[in-house]
Amino acid sequence: TQGRRDLSPEIQQEVTQLTSGAKTKLEQIQALASFVQREIRYVAIEIGIGGYQPHLARTIFADRYGDCKDKVTLLSAMLHGIGVESYYVLINANRGVVQPNLPSALIFNHVILAIQLPADAPTNALYARRSDPRLGTLLFFDPTDSITKLGYLPASLQANYGLLVTGDGGELVELPLVAPTLNRLIRVGKFQVTPSGDLTGSVEEIRWGAPDAARRAQLLAAPEAERQKKLEDFLGGFLGSLVLQSSAVENLNSFDKNLVVTYTFLAKNYAKRAGNLLLIRPRVLGEKAMDLNQEKGKERKYPVEFDSTSSETDMFDIAIPSGYQVDELPAPLDIKSPFGQYTTQVGFEGNVLKYQRTLQINNVLVPTDRVDELKKFFSEIDADERSSAVLKEVTTAPPAAPAAAPKP
Repeated sequence: TQGRRDLSPEIQQEVTQLTSGAKTKLEQIQALASFVQREIRYVAIEIGIGGYQPHLARTIFADRYGDCKDKVTLLSAMLHGIGVESYYVLINANRGVVQPNLPSALIFNHVILAIQLPADAPTNALYARRSDPRLGTLLFFDPTDSITKLGYLPASLQANYGLLVTGDGGELVELPLVAPTLNRLIRVGKFQVTPSGDLTGSVEEIRWGAPDAARRAQLLAAPEAERQKKLEDFLGGFLGSLVLQSSAVENLNSFDKNLVVTYTFLAKNYAKRAGNLLLIRPRVLGEKAMDLNQEKGKERKYPVEFDSTSSETDMFDIAIPSGYQVDELPAPLDIKSPFGQYTTQVGFEGNVLKYQRTLQINNVLVPTDRVDELKKFFSEIDADERSSAVLKEVTTAPPAAPAAAPKP
């Protein structure tokens, strides 16, 4: 890579223009990272040594395209133009492939950047960082990922091993794992059950972190006409006879804002009648349980891996038809384990069932000797997701007959 990151006058001019309105060094870094992330197209042309050696920064800048190592090379050159040092990090795009006890250059298939943060840079929103005894605070960033903003890492690179390359050698380092509370999904629903048992309502989903990136990538990859079909398929997994009435997506192309998806629908015959009872599943949609059963007689050889840590919350209000009262509600549940926590509760206020639950995943790997415990964890969640609230029809006694008038 020697000489590949040299600045050209054209690159320096672009750096000056991009950072002219920045008030701090961190804002300058953000401006340059965003430019390379979204204005330099990803194109991989690997001929001969091209699979290993990046193109010259000035060539990448002029062509406006390059592969992962090219994008890292250009960003590193541009950062040098504002006095910020940065370092190549060789990594595999899949967590678990790089093993500390198996040194090999052949296992790396991706390159990202470690940015040396200024000592006075605020780090409260920069979660993909680690301290290095020689280099200070390093912020890991993947400019090839056009969705994950500076401060985060794509989920598959978290808790992954990368080779930090400096001028005097390399060091295998473990990249940070983002806390569950930073990978959030909050789903809020307002529903009503009609006297015939149909369910109507509206839902708002707010995402950030890994759930945001995953859903945003899915929506951006689909033509606009197909997005509603994907939403219908998702809802159809929980609701029969579904009619999606409307849907909207906010901030799809605003990567620095939370992704918000809203929709309304009608689900026929959602509530089930049994005599004078009405059975309603409070968990209208969303599924947290995982099926970990495997072929009988087969011994599990590998740990269970989650895409990311996460914290997902559902809050549903379900208005029931008049003339019913609560007969039985699902019991609250609170399961705690080293790898996660699940809590749920159902209440009744006025004529509204109020349901809330949260699933938090604390780590991305569950070792094989704890898989049985994880199966039990998800088995309890599965049973809770199937539970129903039982409502009883209130019978109104006929009015008493008026008393006979006294005889004169």
